[in-house]
Amino acid sequence: MPPMILLLSGSLRAGSSNETVLRTAEDVAPPDVRTLRYEGLATLPHFNPDDDADPLPQAVTGLRAAIDAAAAILVCTPEYAGTLPGSFKNLLDWTVGGTEICDKPVAWVTAAAPGRGEGASATLRTVLDYTGATIVEEACTRIPVLPNTPTKNGILTDPRTRTHLTETLQRLLQQ
Repeated sequence: MPPMILLLSGSLRAGSSNETVLRTAEDVAPPDVRTLRYEGLATLPHFNPDDDADPLPQAVTGLRAAIDAAAAILVCTPEYAGTLPGSFKNLLDWTVGGTEICDKPVAWVTAAAPGRGEGASATLRTVLDYTGATIVEEACTRIPVLPNTPTKNGILTDPRTRTHLTETLQRLLQQ
């Protein structure tokens, strides 16, 4: 079975630039790579260490199973108030108590305009280092999705951008 890359969006906003990047990643994934876009961010309960024990909440079990099944993880998250959005930090907090993300190749795509998004990337790096994930530097990149960026059905259409994203997925799996 081909390796699967789990696609994690840090945004809850419908039609966000982060979702656009991840939908495009699905569309441009090489034929020998599967992708799964995680859609349970809004269903995760607020992290409470007292609840990080068996039986785990069903939404957390689903998240950890998706991480465990993945060969690698690609994140695309916005920056809010200079850091990660609270809902996405909550998702990451739920990964700390498990071992599924440990040693898992992880990279991120920053969809923000140049000069923006560095706080989210820095916080993401800190948390991923703490969880034991393997950050694949060669696959971490910036693909700005600015207002009026051409899309078709929420998927980026620029050929250079699409090639860049395909190469990002390939680098992520080369770890």
